[in-house]
Amino acid sequence: MIIGDRVEIGACTTIDRGALDNTQIGNGVIIDNQCQIAHNVVIGENTAVAGGVIMAGSLKIGRYCQIGGASVINGHMEIADQVVVTGMGMVMRPITEPGVYSSGIPLQPNKVWRKTAALVMNIDEISKRLKAVERKVGKD
Repeated sequence: MIIGDRVEIGACTTIDRGALDNTQIGNGVIIDNQCQIAHNVVIGENTAVAGGVIMAGSLKIGRYCQIGGASVINGHMEIADQVVVTGMGMVMRPITEPGVYSSGIPLQPNKVWRKTAALVMNIDEISKRLKAVERKVGKD
């Protein structure tokens, strides 16, 4: 495990040692309380990680990133420099461009959530159908 200079690690945070390569925490990184950093994770310099974040193994996070509280990040992928993941974000794919990324739907009764999720998954098709109907009735 390699921990850089000026690193802050909060209470009850767990950082696993590397399995194949070193787990690395870059210079100036701040990790809040109750985070889980899995094996072989690399966190770039001056990145801030809020409380309750879970990072799976072999993840590479760029420099100057901000990871919001209670976010979950899949392993075996990379996150670019200067990325902000807002709180409770669920990162399932690599992030290749700097910027602000958000995910998640606030808590709802399960029946409502399932309906919302189904609509979100089909929003492109619904939008195309609506545009076709609007063209037919002369609303462009």
